[in-house]
Amino acid sequence: QVQLVQSGGGLVQAGGSLRLSCAASGRTFSTYASGWFRQAPGKEREFVAGLSWTGATASYADPALGRFTISRDNAKKTVHLQMNSLKPEDTAVYYCAADQGGDGGSRLDLYEYWGQGTQVTVSS
Repeated sequence: QVQLVQSGGGLVQAGGSLRLSCAASGRTFSTYASGWFRQAPGKEREFVAGLSWTGATASYADPALGRFTISRDNAKKTVHLQMNSLKPEDTAVYYCAADQGGDGGSRLDLYEYWGQGTQVTVSS
C-alpha cells in the first residue's frame, strides 16, 4: 500500500517556475514507477511526465518536453516535477501517481495510487 501526499503548486506568472513534490509512504516505494498527470477544467486527465521504477527512463508528453523535469529521491520517498517556462495553458490540477514495477508510461489505468491533486495556475 502506498499513500501519496502532494505539495507545491500555486499561482505564477507566465515564464515562471514551480516545483511540485509528492511524498510517499510505504516501504516498497523504490519499486514503483512515478507519474505526473494534469487535468484542466472541462478536459480529461492527461499524462505529463513519468519515471520508470528503475529510474532509468523518463518520459514526457510533448507539451512538457524541454520545460518540465521529473525526478525521484528514493531515500526520501519523494518525487518532484520541476516546471520551468510555464504557460497559461499549463494551468490545471496536477496529480502524482505510482505504478508498481511500471515503466512510467502514459496510461492512467496502470497507476494504482494517486495523490490528492494540487492546483497550478499560470497567469498571462
